[in-house]
Amino acid sequence: MKAIIERGSDGGFSVYTEEAKGLFGYGLTEEEAKTDFVDVLEEQAEYYKENMGEFPKWYANGSYELEYVYDLSGFFEKFPFINATAFAKEIGLSPCMMRKYKRKLASMSDKQREKIQAQYNELISRMQAVVF
Repeated sequence: MKAIIERGSDGGFSVYTEEAKGLFGYGLTEEEAKTDFVDVLEEQAEYYKENMGEFPKWYANGSYELEYVYDLSGFFEKFPFINATAFAKEIGLSPCMMRKYKRKLASMSDKQREKIQAQYNELISRMQAVVF
């Protein structure tokens, strides 16, 4: 499952996944939020089995795998050396808009998210050609 890491407005972290709607992990650090999220998933799976007679779909065969990813604000928190304005200019996005996305002052459409992801992937591809 893809688990999305976000930085909250209170400075803490949250983790959630679309596959297990309504389940969240919270913590003051990223690691605390991840640990809390795993605990919540395990508790929910057991609760579901007790009440429904089977595990939820995301807990197939009694296990699951998590792939942690960052939303845009989490990306800039995780990699603070990446300047949001310079990144926006590099991928052809308004720096002002990028700063709003970074601070969660504006939400982006799926189309905009796909555009940013595609441009980010292209940038990473170009950077892989660098050899030190």
